[in-house]
Amino acid sequence: MPDRPDPTAPVGRTEDAVVPAPTVSPEALSPEAVPPAPGRLGAVDRYFSISARGSDFGREIRGGFATFFTMAYILVLNPIILGSAEDKFGNHLSGPQLVTATALVAAVMTIVMGLGGNLPLALAAGLGLNAVAAFQLAPLMSWPDAMGLIVIEGLLICVLVVTGLREAIMHAIPASLKQAISVGIGLFIAFIGFVDAGFVSRIPGETGSVPVQLGATGHLSGWPVLVFCLGVLLTVALLARKAKGAILISIVVTTVVAVVINEIADIAPAAWGLTVPAVPDDLVAAPDFGLLGSFSLFGAFQQVGVVTIVLLVFTLLLSDFFDTMGTVVGVTHEAGLLDEDGKVPHLGRVLLIDGAAAVAGGAASASSATSYVESTAGVGEGARTGFASLVTGGLFAVALFLTPLATIVPAQAAAPALVAVGFLLMTQVRNIDWEKYEIAIPAFLTIAVMPFTYSITNGIGAGFVAYVVIRVVLGKAREIHWLLWGTAALFAVYFAIDPIEQLLGVK
Repeated sequence: MPDRPDPTAPVGRTEDAVVPAPTVSPEALSPEAVPPAPGRLGAVDRYFSISARGSDFGREIRGGFATFFTMAYILVLNPIILGSAEDKFGNHLSGPQLVTATALVAAVMTIVMGLGGNLPLALAAGLGLNAVAAFQLAPLMSWPDAMGLIVIEGLLICVLVVTGLREAIMHAIPASLKQAISVGIGLFIAFIGFVDAGFVSRIPGETGSVPVQLGATGHLSGWPVLVFCLGVLLTVALLARKAKGAILISIVVTTVVAVVINEIADIAPAAWGLTVPAVPDDLVAAPDFGLLGSFSLFGAFQQVGVVTIVLLVFTLLLSDFFDTMGTVVGVTHEAGLLDEDGKVPHLGRVLLIDGAAAVAGGAASASSATSYVESTAGVGEGARTGFASLVTGGLFAVALFLTPLATIVPAQAAAPALVAVGFLLMTQVRNIDWEKYEIAIPAFLTIAVMPFTYSITNGIGAGFVAYVVIRVVLGKAREIHWLLWGTAALFAVYFAIDPIEQLLGVK
C-alpha cells in the first residue's frame, strides 16, 4: 500500500505500508481541552469528542458525505459481481435484493462503527471478498451454503480478536506475501471486468495455446464494448486528477451514456448482458429484504470436503483480516488519531465490530463486509470522529429506497471500476523486494496464479507452499512460523487432493 492511502482506492490496503503520522497530544484529545456546545449538541459533542479532536459538526457532516460518495459504487458493483455468478445448482441471486442487502449492511455496520468505535470509518461489502464468494464458493455449493461460510469467517475473526491471536497471525504472514495477495486479487478483479464487459472473451471451441481473445471475434465491435472503453478512459482520467468520487462519477456518467445509446441505437438486449440500461418506470421503490437470513451455517460441509472448506474460509479470513488492519491504521493515521505509541484508539473494539460486519454481510447474503479506505476521503474533509460515520450510514439507509436507479447500470458501465480497482491494488507491487528471490518468487506465484487459474485460493496456496519450500531449501526452516507450516501443509493437500483420494481409494 502506498504510505498515504489514496482516497479513491476501494480495496487492497495493508498495515505494513502505513508510516506513523504525527499524533494528537493527550491534551488535545482531552474533553476539557475545548469547551463543549450547550444542550443536546454539547452531549453529542462530548460523546464523540468532536471538539476535543479539533473538529466540528460541519466538518463531520461534510466528511460523512465525502466518504459515502467515494464508496457508493459498491451498491452497483457488489450486485454485479454476486449477481453475475451462479452457484453449483445454477441459481442466481436477485439484483434488486442484492442492492437492498448491500445498502442495509453498509448502513447498519457503519452506524455501529460510529457509535461503538468512534472513528470516521465506513464499512460495506468488500471487493475481492465478494469475488471469492462469487467465483470460489458459489460454484462448489449453493448460495446459502456459501454465505454460511462467510458467517463462519466473521465469527472466527471475532474469536481471533477476543483471544488476542491477532498479533500471532499478523507476524506469521510475511509483509511481501500480504501485498502480493492484494496485487493478485487486483489482477483477478481487473480480468473479471474485462471479461464481463466483453472486452476479452473465450475463443469458442479453442483448444490451442490462445484461450482468450480481444472482443467476441478477435477485434472490438458493438456499442456496449464502446461504452466500456469510454468508461475506462473516463475512470483513469479522473483517477489521474485525484478526483474525489472518481469511480462513482465514472459509473454514473457511463451509465447515462449507455442509456442514451440504448435508446437511439438498435441494440439487442442480450448484447448488454444481465442488465439492460433502460430508464425504469419508477425511480424509488420499497427495499426487497428477500435475501436476509438466507444462509446455511453448516450446509457447505455436505457439498465439499473439510480440507477445501478450511482453505476457502482461510482465504476469506486472510483477505478480510489484514485488509481491515491496514485500513484502520491508515484512516487513523490520516486523521492524526494514533497515540504516542502509534496505536489505534480502541483497536480491539473496532476490530470486533469489523468482524461482526463480516457476519452481518454473510447473514444478509451481501458477502463479507469490511472497513473501507475511502474513509480517508471523509478525513480529508475534516472528519475526525464516529459522527461522520453516522452521516455515511444514514446515506446508505436512504439508498435502500433507490434500488431502481442502481439496477439500470449495465456491466459495461460498472466494469471500468473493476479495472480501476485492479490498478489501485497493483500499485502495492512496488513494496515487494524483488531482489530477494526467497520472497520474490512466492510473491510472483501468488500474483500470477490468481488470474491465470481464475482462482484466488490457488494463488494464495501457490505462494505459501513456495515460500515454505524455498525457506527449507535455503536452510531457514526454523524461521518459518508454525502457522505458515500448517497452512502450507493444508494447501499441499488441497493441490494434491485427487491423487491422494485415488491412493486412499476414496474415488
